[in-house]
Amino acid sequence: MFKKKFFSMISIITLASILLVGCNTGEDETSESEELQITASFSVIADVVEQVAGERANVDYVVPIGEEPHEHEPVPSDFQKVTDSDVFFVNGLGLEEWLESLMDNVTDTPAVEVSAGIEPIKLSDGETDDPHTWLDPNNVNVFVDNILEKLIEIDPDGEDLYRENAETYKQELAELDEMIQEKVEQVPEENRLIVLSEDAFIYFGAAYGFETEGVWELNAHEEGTPQQIARVVDLLGDHDIPYVFLESTINPVHMETVSSNSGVPIYDMTVYTDAVAEEGDASSYIGMMEHNVEAITSALSE
Repeated sequence: MFKKKFFSMISIITLASILLVGCNTGEDETSESEELQITASFSVIADVVEQVAGERANVDYVVPIGEEPHEHEPVPSDFQKVTDSDVFFVNGLGLEEWLESLMDNVTDTPAVEVSAGIEPIKLSDGETDDPHTWLDPNNVNVFVDNILEKLIEIDPDGEDLYRENAETYKQELAELDEMIQEKVEQVPEENRLIVLSEDAFIYFGAAYGFETEGVWELNAHEEGTPQQIARVVDLLGDHDIPYVFLESTINPVHMETVSSNSGVPIYDMTVYTDAVAEEGDASSYIGMMEHNVEAITSALSE
């Protein structure tokens, strides 16, 4: 009798353990399957997406840090990455010139332009849109709205979290905007000219009262011709600014030539335009902008 009861008890415990393990395994699988797979075109957008999606998504990006998002050439792993994603967030406004060729080779992953709804600034030809909308943090509020809308559409169970994250991040963007306004007051009016290789700070300049110039307008266009360099050297001869700037993703040779021929030194803090830093304080969008503002205002206040 004792043996029967003993073995019955063991059988019940064993069965309960099996069921418990089975339940836990099912929960783990569900948790993993519910995590969204999201790809962004480049690191700046990926960081903004992560702020909104939080723990409910795994976020990756196509263009490696250090490469130009304008001129990236998709490789097979890029096609697979986007194909395996629930959504692909891109900037739009012609930034990702390679986008069409990539999307032609993936499945039905939806591509969402985070800049949709932003009034673009035209380049000098009056037709081409400047794609660098994110360099005005007020525009990133629009990014957040577009990301939020798509995340709720594909994952309605996460709506409360997404809305909470979006609201928190928008508050951080508002604080960033306020900080920038305070910092630029340190820069004398006559020094409010940002000169770098690609004229990427047009939206920033429009928002905070700076003129901007580049050796060229857009990295996808002709870059660093003798005529372009001569024009910037002449421009610097007419403006007594302390420094010019160099971007993290640009070959320094052209700006070094401008600096040598004009006598205007390159500031020793690199600025970030088309990518966040790989590590450190500038490895997020807000950190990147804080770094840029510190560099610009410190250099031009001298």
